[in-house]
Amino acid sequence: MKVAVIGSGGREHTIIKKLSESKEITQLYAIPGNGGMSEATLVPIPVTDIDKICEFAKNEKIDYVVVAPDDPLVAGMVDALNSVGIDCFGPDKKAAIIEGSKVFSKDLMKKYGIPTAAYGVYNNIDDALEYVKTAPLPTVIKADGLALGKGVIIAETKEEAENAVRSIMEDKIFGASGNNIVIEEFLTGPEVSVLAFTDGKTLVPMVSAMDHKRAKDGDKGLNTGGMGTIAPNPYYTEDVAKVCMDEIFIPTIRAMEKEGRTFKGCLFFGLMITENGPKVIEYNCRFGDPETQVVLPLLESDLFTIMKACTNGTLDKCEVKFKDGAACCVVMASNGYPEKYQSGFPITVDGDIEATVIYAGAKKDGDNILSAGGRVLGVSATAGDLKSAIEKAYKETQKVHFENAYKRNDIGARALKALN
Repeated sequence: MKVAVIGSGGREHTIIKKLSESKEITQLYAIPGNGGMSEATLVPIPVTDIDKICEFAKNEKIDYVVVAPDDPLVAGMVDALNSVGIDCFGPDKKAAIIEGSKVFSKDLMKKYGIPTAAYGVYNNIDDALEYVKTAPLPTVIKADGLALGKGVIIAETKEEAENAVRSIMEDKIFGASGNNIVIEEFLTGPEVSVLAFTDGKTLVPMVSAMDHKRAKDGDKGLNTGGMGTIAPNPYYTEDVAKVCMDEIFIPTIRAMEKEGRTFKGCLFFGLMITENGPKVIEYNCRFGDPETQVVLPLLESDLFTIMKACTNGTLDKCEVKFKDGAACCVVMASNGYPEKYQSGFPITVDGDIEATVIYAGAKKDGDNILSAGGRVLGVSATAGDLKSAIEKAYKETQKVHFENAYKRNDIGARALKALN
């Protein structure tokens, strides 16, 4: 079968690597992909050009498409491909709203009693400014729509809260995504990411993960797209997992079905383990990046078989097995990211590397692969236990070279502390 993966980052490269193990797939395409994806044929069409992608898929007789990023999912890429007779992994437009609108997802949780932070919705700047005068601090202010994962501001003071409201609603720093905002209580506790396969009726959680968003060691510096991940997350105990399944995961897919928005694909749960139990911080309608880089390497079952089961509604008959052990991914970025940085430097990898190099911001230049973004690549390693996986990932980063390379030195340190 011919399979295409939409997207160009580390998440998509991990999916492609896993799909390349499937005996059923004869050819893989990445649209647009990046220069490090040697397992796939690159097709230079932007992820949001739905018409061009549909035309390409039809002309090339693509059998199946994995739509990985949020933008094309929320815009209706799956609906468009389905309408020309092509099956997809990913939710349709009606279901992708669970990530596309914070207001929708918060109202859904309230309606169906799914635990989340207390909140208010504002579409009028004066009302929002009036509220933040007396809001408990810190307070969380979120743009309603997609904002490249950056639409959330945590305000520590009243002044910061007012500035956040003005910058989102008046200055439109996130564009039309800020026409409505959600202001919610600040939750505390360890964060856990759980990705789950679902066909709309059955839901199978993957291995839990812990992301490290801040640019600098010790969780300092600016927020990034993620500087590294580990799996499994030690805070996600068997007891917590049971509560999540009963009170969050299953109720969410049932709620979506009742709303006439049956969700098929990968549903991402961003959770906070609070004193009062686990609560939902956010939903994503797709694989998380960089969580995918540690979760899929631990998957033993055939990814393509699982994806088709999600599409066909047969997930209850499909084996989804993860291996014991742990995984760690250390992101190597361009120094200066997420602010100003230089790229365009050749990337070399020593031949004896014992980890998986997952490319994110890379481009091809003749026989060379060059750095071409903030997060350039991830070095992902698996081992029998978390400590060994972390040590192995860091050891193998020494075998990957490009000028201006920067990484955090404490990925997984928090998790190890929790284990001890």
